[in-house]
Parts: sequence; C-alpha cells; structure tokens
Amino acid sequence: MTEPVVLPAVLDLRAAGALTSEFLARRGQPLTVDASGVERLGGLSLQVLLSAAKTWAADGMDLTVAPVSEAFVEQCRAFGAAALAPDFAGDPA
Repeated sequence: MTEPVVLPAVLDLRAAGALTSEFLARRGQPLTVDASGVERLGGLSLQVLLSAAKTWAADGMDLTVAPVSEAFVEQCRAFGAAALAPDFAGDPA
C-alpha cells in the first residue's frame, strides 16, 4: 500500500494546487488521505478533495479520508460535505 497523502494544517488557495498535483500523481491506485492535522479548510481545497473522491470512485478505486481532525469534520459539515469525512471518534453525532 502507498503512503497516505498527509494534508497540511491550512488547506487554502495556496494548498489547492499542490494537493491537485499530489492526487494526479497517485491516480489509479487506492489512496488514504490523512486529515488529522487539518485546522482550516477552504472552499477550493474542498473542491479538490471532492473531485478526487469522485475520480477515485469513477476509477473503481478506494479513497479513504482517515484519520480526521475535529476541525476538518466540522468544516466539511459547514460546507455541506459531511460525507467526505463522516467519522470522527470524538464526535458522537
């Protein structure tokens, strides 16, 4: 199995380009995305993550986002993208 993609603490406009390149380099293989250190999630980086999830699904490959930080889950929910990170052990909801 390949090493996970470890997301930076701040996923803003500057992080989106690097994240896109990272995902493109890993296309065609199962992928784990480590969002445990994410403190802030911006809209463009969220779009990159959602696009990757759709791409991996269309390719018949697994893309797992785990572990996740509480901030990552909360911000995904705020954007209406809770399905991207549905599990957080510290959150009973």
